[in-house]
Amino acid sequence: MLVPYGEPVRAIAYFSPEFGVSEDLPQYSGGLGVLAGDHLKGAADMGLPLVGVGLFYDHGYFHQKLDASGWQQEEFPFQDPGTLPVSPVDARVSLELAGEHVEAEVWRHDVGSVRLYLLHVDGVTDRLYGGDVEHRLRQEIVLGIGGVRLLAELGVDAEVFHSNEGHAGFLMLERIRRAIVDGGLSFDDAVASVRPGGIFTTHTPVSAGIDRFPRELMERYFGRWAAECGIGVDRLMELGHFPDEPPDAPLNMAVLGLRLAGRANAVSELHAQVSREMFASLDVRIDAITNGVHVPTWAPSRPSPDMGNEALWRARSEGRQQLVDIVRTRAGVSLDAGVLTIGFARRFAAYKRATLLLSQPERLSALLLSADRPVQLVFAGKAHPADHQGKELIQQVVQFARRPELQHRMAFVEDYDIAVGRSFYAGSDVWLNTPRRPHEACGTSGMKAVLNGGIHCSVLDGWWDEMYDGSNGWAIPSFEDEADEGRRDHREADGLFALLENEIVPMFYERDDAGLPVDWLDKIRTSLRSLAPQVTAERMLREYVDRLYEPASVST
Repeated sequence: MLVPYGEPVRAIAYFSPEFGVSEDLPQYSGGLGVLAGDHLKGAADMGLPLVGVGLFYDHGYFHQKLDASGWQQEEFPFQDPGTLPVSPVDARVSLELAGEHVEAEVWRHDVGSVRLYLLHVDGVTDRLYGGDVEHRLRQEIVLGIGGVRLLAELGVDAEVFHSNEGHAGFLMLERIRRAIVDGGLSFDDAVASVRPGGIFTTHTPVSAGIDRFPRELMERYFGRWAAECGIGVDRLMELGHFPDEPPDAPLNMAVLGLRLAGRANAVSELHAQVSREMFASLDVRIDAITNGVHVPTWAPSRPSPDMGNEALWRARSEGRQQLVDIVRTRAGVSLDAGVLTIGFARRFAAYKRATLLLSQPERLSALLLSADRPVQLVFAGKAHPADHQGKELIQQVVQFARRPELQHRMAFVEDYDIAVGRSFYAGSDVWLNTPRRPHEACGTSGMKAVLNGGIHCSVLDGWWDEMYDGSNGWAIPSFEDEADEGRRDHREADGLFALLENEIVPMFYERDDAGLPVDWLDKIRTSLRSLAPQVTAERMLREYVDRLYEPASVST
């Protein structure tokens, strides 16, 4: 436990559409939520005066089942708050949704000293990332506007309002309205008064991933807001438009967040470069604070680089056995705890290229079925219910793994969650990451693996682009200049196979007289010494405090 930060930060309100605090509170879908959970846990460890604000979903995300063909099926079981680690809050938050009056009930979950408040509205907060565009708009109104009203109801006098992605961006509109209605300010003065305390974090390196809401919906849901603020709908829409966009263009939530926040950041150095190009016409500063992970959550018994060879190898072997046991229990596949194990667990989206190794099946089969130096592959991950292409990738992996000759060397574990991920990180010798650069904003799964003694093998994207030093893992060659996507994927797959065949597999199986892979263990130590201090939530939170939270607090 670190000593608490003192003044000048009085209270930080951290808004996110999802929070992955633990597997016992399934109100998250993946990386964004898990990062938000680690943010809260890191803040609690450091004694930061932070409060989390999110939504309580009746069905959370979804449980994943695979049918006989390997096609993903979704189940949405009801999440009864009475069976979850939450307690009711005596507060009711009133909202208007296109003329409909609703009240949000509130649940609280304590993350150490940090309070997490979750708002719920019947028929609105039903499924995480479910429904159509209007449904998403209604959820984001509950999160942003309802969240600000909740904090006022509870007497939380926050100086800093941090929006984790654009989903909570409407919080700034509520703060502007309150400055006008309660403070008597003009619209421009209200914007100027709330902007310094606003922080916006973007996680999206591609424009297609940003929420956009049509003008017609904005008029219906925010017409009254505009009237209260003394402006027209055109002025409202401008807040979410690039300079050259027409008045009838959809409102872009990332643009809204960047325009109304006094400070903004991306989640890795490379992502900041990409974001500055994406939003260059806005003339806003986008800083870089690379994500980190909560060490006690993801590596509770992490190995030390000071361990001797026998102790370090024993720790790694125990982690691999844990993973093999999980695969046997969850997937019914019997792997070998003595075989080089490559892990791949994350959201199944096209740009992440889960099937890159499968693109050269003969070469992959030769690695998996080698008589003296075999490899085994373990996969896990969900595709968004509407992502047909992501589901096809899962099906390809599953069907390949079900080939009779490969069933003891390859497995897909259903229903990826925090608990499954923890076992993957503990047991994977190599953590594989194959995005098309530069589409990975950060990618924290590899951070969790290296803390457990896994070695990262990745395209130089996200956090790996800035932390790879040539010796602490492996860099898969990237060919962004190749215009043909198929040729690019083939060339990058060639580079990955060359690393596996010529470096990774030989190093793992080269043993000394005691049967220990000395060079491999030295590689683990190099990875731990180089990366462990850099990939922690503690480092991330200190940067937020020093570079964003405290400056924002001083300027309010």
